[in-house]
Amino acid sequence: MATRSMTLSEPLLLLFAVLAAAVLSALMTWAIRPVLLRHALAKPNARSSHRVPTPQGAGIAVIAATLVVAGAVTACAGTSIPIAVLAAALFIAVVGFADDLKSIPVLTRLLLQALAVGAIIFTAPAEIRIVAPCPIWIERGLLLLAGLWLVNLVNFMDGLDWMTVAEIVPITGAMVVLGSLGELPLSVSLVAAALCGAMLGFAPFNRPVATIFLGDVGSLPIGLLLGWCLLQLAYHQQFAAALLLPMYYLLDATTTLLRRLVNRELFWAAHRSHFYQRATDNGFTVSQVVGEVFALNIGLAALAAGSIMTPSIMIKLACLAAGAIAAASLLRRFARPRA
Repeated sequence: MATRSMTLSEPLLLLFAVLAAAVLSALMTWAIRPVLLRHALAKPNARSSHRVPTPQGAGIAVIAATLVVAGAVTACAGTSIPIAVLAAALFIAVVGFADDLKSIPVLTRLLLQALAVGAIIFTAPAEIRIVAPCPIWIERGLLLLAGLWLVNLVNFMDGLDWMTVAEIVPITGAMVVLGSLGELPLSVSLVAAALCGAMLGFAPFNRPVATIFLGDVGSLPIGLLLGWCLLQLAYHQQFAAALLLPMYYLLDATTTLLRRLVNRELFWAAHRSHFYQRATDNGFTVSQVVGEVFALNIGLAALAAGSIMTPSIMIKLACLAAGAIAAASLLRRFARPRA
């Protein structure tokens, strides 16, 4: 990825976006919690780590803060976020909120999610490609499936207090750092900064034991926005970084899905088979699980930054291999009972 020219004010814009989104997210979460407590309680089920009904829907505050701050700051900076990204994020948030209030059938939910992901993928200019020799309809079809998986992956993994915070903050924080160094387009960096700040504003309310959850209204659009940011890395041929940043979520969710398919289980049904869930059953406290995931993600972010900074294919592959080994090692630890 060619480093773009950067003005002195851009790091300040990114910092402002983080702080503004954090404050707005925290204030909105505090304001809407009493309403959600009456109308949007998440009752414990087979998947849950909580034991008492807890309000869900803080994603309303997180996504609103992200989109408002990102939209306003990009406009002030003379750049813009694609309308399709903003519209898709709002649409999938509405789908998620409807699912929070009354469960939507699986097939209907997937079709609506695919509509949101497809709006981003298929409205991108035709000249923007990842693998030019590949027919565009194949590439974009695969990107649609990848985007749909990432949206659901974030939703699947949002089953423990602070888990999504421990994942999203390091990833978006890394993108903010890269953006401040001129390694990412400003619009992408500002979306990442706003999402990072919004998650930080939400974090105090979700600390163990959480007093509120994101809900699908938060996890689904977070996955969508994260996927769009990672897609920009892939469009700039930074495949290693695009895989390294979400490596823990990718390995945990994908391995769990494949294992359930092999065992002929209803993979769409609520369960506690993810490695982070098994860890709490194996003697890890919630704080230990999210702490180790956060530490791993800091390491993965450093490897991703290193892969972007080097032109060597071999070093990029080495970074990718190191990240995969580190993530797999943590999964192995989580799957074994603590001494």
